[in-house]
Amino acid sequence: MNPFSVAVTGKGGTGKTTVSSLLVRSLVECGRTPVLAVDADPNANFHEALGVQPGETLGSMREEAFTRSIPPGMSRTQYIRLRFRQVLSEQEGYDILTMGRPEGSGCYCFANDLLQASVRLLEKDYRFLIIDNEAGMEHISRGTIGIPDLLLIVTTPGVRGIRTAARIHELAQSLGLQSVPTGLVFNRYKEEKTDMIPGLPRPLAWIPEDPSIEDADVQGRPVAGIGHSSPAMVAARALSKKIIDCAEKRQ
Repeated sequence: MNPFSVAVTGKGGTGKTTVSSLLVRSLVECGRTPVLAVDADPNANFHEALGVQPGETLGSMREEAFTRSIPPGMSRTQYIRLRFRQVLSEQEGYDILTMGRPEGSGCYCFANDLLQASVRLLEKDYRFLIIDNEAGMEHISRGTIGIPDLLLIVTTPGVRGIRTAARIHELAQSLGLQSVPTGLVFNRYKEEKTDMIPGLPRPLAWIPEDPSIEDADVQGRPVAGIGHSSPAMVAARALSKKIIDCAEKRQ
């Protein structure tokens, strides 16, 4: 299986995780399973948006366990694959892999390495990867998640959000991702527009302001559980169909 990977990035607070969770739900509802949801943000909340109980994270794994605790008769690669399988939270139609924060005051180097290795080892078991990145382009610039098949830059309609989206797009180009299809996702938008914005890719989706998302957030319910006909859900389904089209064209 050759998975189609979608990296979701953007400025903090623009709704990357909301968009990612709605995409996972849409792909599952379309029968494009299995999907791997990757929470690549150390401040993990992808599981909350999906309504999944948090489990073990990659950040909680200790480096020495991969050198000293390998069972007899098992190679290091086999042990890594086994541990990654244990970390996965398996759901109906999708699994979620969470990076999380390292224990103690250590750096993120080992957690980043584990994320890179786990994505590489697990991805071929899935049809789609939805990767919810931390703000900015760190994982892409480090090559942690590899080169995605589609880059989505999420922004809100404010000037600062659009400027940040332009900077992220410029950085992506400087990192050699000119050949990677890139789309802009306007989130919490009141009115859809079709004009091109200088310095930014063509908008792929306009996800409107949706009271059901705010209600879910206030009441602590998963965002991905909003009504089937909610405006944001309808827009997310339209975006997922474009993603499916991109995947089919690539094949």
